[in-house]
Amino acid sequence: PDRQLVIKDASGYAIPGETLFIMGASGAGKTTLLNALAQRVDLSRGNKLSGELMLNDAVPFTPEIFSKVGAYVMQDDVLFRHFTPREAITFAARLKLNDKTKQEQDARVEELIKELGISNSADTPIGSAMKKLISGGERKRTAIAVEMVTDPSLLILDEPTSGLDSVKATSLVKILKKQALKGMTVISTIHSPNSKQFENFDKLILMANGHIVY
Repeated sequence: PDRQLVIKDASGYAIPGETLFIMGASGAGKTTLLNALAQRVDLSRGNKLSGELMLNDAVPFTPEIFSKVGAYVMQDDVLFRHFTPREAITFAARLKLNDKTKQEQDARVEELIKELGISNSADTPIGSAMKKLISGGERKRTAIAVEMVTDPSLLILDEPTSGLDSVKATSLVKILKKQALKGMTVISTIHSPNSKQFENFDKLILMANGHIVY
């Protein structure tokens, strides 16, 4: 089969304390670029990835390092429908924070519930696509909280606002901005933001046909 170049000579940087949003039409290569940054490109089927990915311009950014400092929120979150948001975040805390006491883990869970604005639905079952019990925005914020339980330095998100109305999408962009201001590096793709969301971007990358054009 013909080989296809999906990402072409992409370069850029993201720094702590800022949000970097990536925009472009469908098929521009946004998600593939995120997957490359998050060390999630499957290289087993003859796929090749060339170039350098560096942390602080000094350390090669390997999957092992990403697992220690980064978190990746996929576009389609996988959450157990019988769990409540509090149970989903607690489950992640028990798995990922096993060097901390249960009291410390629970404190982190409560901190995230408050920070991400899911207090009102924290004890409502998440439900499924067929039977929604919490809103799309609450579900998305729960998925972000699950990944943020380790307090990562780098947060990567693939279209976190997709499927949300403009008010909830704007609220989510503001939450990401708030996390960045605490010293986190936030890199996210986004589709069709409105002007209020756009105002909260620190940096912007525009992609077209695999190239970074701006």
